[in-house]
Parts: sequence; structure tokens; C-alpha cells
Amino acid sequence: MENNEYFTEKIAPKKNKESTGEPRPENRRRSSPRKPKPAETEARTAFPPADDSSPKVEIIGVRFKDVGKIYYFSPNGEKFKHGDKAIVETARGVECGEIVLSNRNIPESSLVSPLKKIIRKADANDIKQLEQNRVKEKEIMRTFSEKIRFHKLDMKPIDIDCTFDGSKILFYFTSDGRVDFRDLVKDLAAIYRTRIELRQIGVRDEAKMLGGLGICGRPFCCSSFLGEFQPVSIKMAKEQSLSLNPTKISGTCGRLMCCLKYEQNCYEDFLRTTPKVGAYVETPDGRGSVEEVNLLTGILKVKLDKKPDVPIVINKEEVRVIKDGKIRVNSDEIKALKKLEE
Repeated sequence: MENNEYFTEKIAPKKNKESTGEPRPENRRRSSPRKPKPAETEARTAFPPADDSSPKVEIIGVRFKDVGKIYYFSPNGEKFKHGDKAIVETARGVECGEIVLSNRNIPESSLVSPLKKIIRKADANDIKQLEQNRVKEKEIMRTFSEKIRFHKLDMKPIDIDCTFDGSKILFYFTSDGRVDFRDLVKDLAAIYRTRIELRQIGVRDEAKMLGGLGICGRPFCCSSFLGEFQPVSIKMAKEQSLSLNPTKISGTCGRLMCCLKYEQNCYEDFLRTTPKVGAYVETPDGRGSVEEVNLLTGILKVKLDKKPDVPIVINKEEVRVIKDGKIRVNSDEIKALKKLEE
């Protein structure tokens, strides 16, 4: 949701510290590796390793939402640890963010734009101001809802976001179509005497902001750890041999489940080495066409030309593909499920 004009990406992963060389006691069990924090994982996987000989720049990673994008700033000589707060200048104004990546050096060549410096490390008064803003946002939300009802607008209030310095208030809402909210903005500006901005968001963003439990029984991925949404398509569901029933492959938001993306790379690897449904293959018992495929086990059900009434079950390693099949999503399926991709 944040404007990313001050966002500088491309940082190199932090190298592990060298061993101190001290002997490990024989009677001490080796502890399991420390699990990296999600922000550290993002920094390691999103950016390629860099040349150690290149000039370095010190950066910190700041996040303004519980599960949001990471923005990079110059620490300006301050030392931060994970969980600290910092006051920074952003495109929206002065904001208070949480440190999710502590001080680290990255190659200067990996920066895509100049780093902005932090204003200062947040003190007790800043933390108090932040808490007051959170209380104020709840009160503003009640007023926002009342004004929507007063103007009889077809919109649903979702969230309120006050900038740290109070220079702007952002109102997030959902609606099925365009909404003329000019009179609403005038009323809100007259009440709060500051800049007012209304933003219409999609159902995915709504689920991310409000949170909830998925059909798996766990909190939504988008509100738990996904910094930004990944593209998900009907083709993924088809390739994973899932039923194209909208209730089975869509999340609470009514769009395709984000978790379809997680195993897609594995399924693509399986599809490269496994005959598809409709493939014509040669087996030890003769030639035939593939009727059913289990990608995870590699087990095929093949209808032989000479014995079409009794399909055989065989492992993919025992067949030779003469002509492979194709996975297609027909036009009717695309038309029926298109809304799930929006």
C-alpha cells in the first residue's frame, strides 16, 4: 500500500560470520541452525550475491505495516537492532517504522536510487505518539462509517492510516464500482483539518488488512508473512490436477488461493519428466494412451491399444513417450473462472 518512491532495492545477502575457531565441547549437542526472520529471508532470496571488492554502503530495512514491503534507508550513523523504531521521511510524509533488518553493508552498485537518511531513532515520546495515532484511527473509522451512511455511498470502509506527523489521513475502502466521494472528502476535511486521501482497494488487499483464517485453519498467508501478492493463474490449478471448482481453489477473498504458487515450481519439474494425460506411450505390454496421471508418485494409468477395456497401472520410468499430451484450459473454463484471477 505504501508509495515506493523512496524504495531502494537490490541488496546483497549478509555473509555468515567466520567461526571463532574455539573447540566445541564434546558433551554439548549441536543446536539446530537459527531460523532466519522473514525479512532476512526476503533479503537473501531477492538479491544476488555481490563482489566483496566493490564499495559498500550501510543500510537498514524498515517496515511500516505488520506484513508489508521492506524499505531501505541509511542509518545515518545510528546502530539499530531488530524491533527498534525509527523516524523517517517518506513520500507520504514523516513516518515511524519498525526495523526488520539491522545495520548491514551492501555493495554501492546494488542500489537503484540514492538512500534517504533516517531522521532519528524513535524515543519514548515517539512511541507514545504512535500509540495515540492508533487510538485516533479507531475513532476516525467510526466517523468514516457514519459519514458513508449519511451520504448513502456504496462503499465499505476497511482501514484508516494516519501519518506519524498528522499531515495526512488515508481512508481505505472497497466498492464494486466507481464512487463519487467528493462530498465525503469535504466533510472529513472539515472535521480533521488535514489532508484527506481516499483509496479504493481490491478484495485481496482487504483480506490482507482485516486478516482471518483460511480453509486450512491457519491465518491468511497475506496477513501473516506475504509482503506482496504473487500472480496466481487458473493454469496453475490445472497443472496441479486440482478440481476447477471455485469453492475449492479460491480463498476467503474470492480469488485464487495464494498457496497455489508455493509448489508450482515442483509441479513444473514433475511435468517435464512425466507424460501428460492424452500422451501416447510405449510400455512393456504394448502401446497405449495415458488416461490418468499422479504427478507426485509418477504412477500412470494407461489404456493399451490391444486391451482397451482393462487399463494398466505403471510407473513413468517404465514407459517411453511417443507423443506427449498437453494441459489445456478450455475457453468455457477460462470464462467461468476468470473472475478468480482478477
